[in-house]
Amino acid sequence: QPPAWLTMALSVETESHIYRALRTASGAAAHLVALGFTIFVAVLARPGSSLFSWHPVLMSLAFSFLMTEALLVFSPESSLLRSLSRKGRARCHWVLQLLALLCALLGLGLVILHKEQLGKAHLATWHGRAGLLAVLWAGLQCSGGVGLLYPKLLPRWPLSKLKLYHATSGLVGYLLGSASLLLGMCSLWFTATVTGGAWYLAVLCPVVTSLVIMNQVSNAYLYRKRIQ
Repeated sequence: QPPAWLTMALSVETESHIYRALRTASGAAAHLVALGFTIFVAVLARPGSSLFSWHPVLMSLAFSFLMTEALLVFSPESSLLRSLSRKGRARCHWVLQLLALLCALLGLGLVILHKEQLGKAHLATWHGRAGLLAVLWAGLQCSGGVGLLYPKLLPRWPLSKLKLYHATSGLVGYLLGSASLLLGMCSLWFTATVTGGAWYLAVLCPVVTSLVIMNQVSNAYLYRKRIQ
């Protein structure tokens, strides 16, 4: 019979392997769900069929696909760019976040123009308010990311604290974007087309990606602390 310490060590190692496998599987699911949801919305909206049709496509592209991929870049198990250096992944993260912000700004501008043409009030729904807040937060987050790309701009701030604040703020921004998507799926436009089980599956998409991102971001930070 093996000694107790060896049994305990093997048990801990087995649990670690299982945990990493689950995180890898959940990360892969997040990649697929983010892409699948964006494609689903694009098929549903038929971009180009009207001015408004671009709004859901651009917003889902920004907050479901691009932002999810930008955050998963740093995951030790789920990143599609693990072969790149830390600096290379940071630059890819910034590019993806910038693209997400541009899509969100364009989507916001188009829906404002659409409402102006119809004479409708702006920010009359929780979806609109959450969406505006998410876009503004994304803008501030990208601005804050410049300080991490060029830390000499903020010499008085320790880089480790800047990374912690940026990661925490980014997670809040991602959750705001996901909340806006969820509220958008309660709109008349969405519920008139998507009903029954399909609606519940669609709602589940940002919930799943949010749960995965919360886990991946927190663990990516702990992983960086461990190897520093």
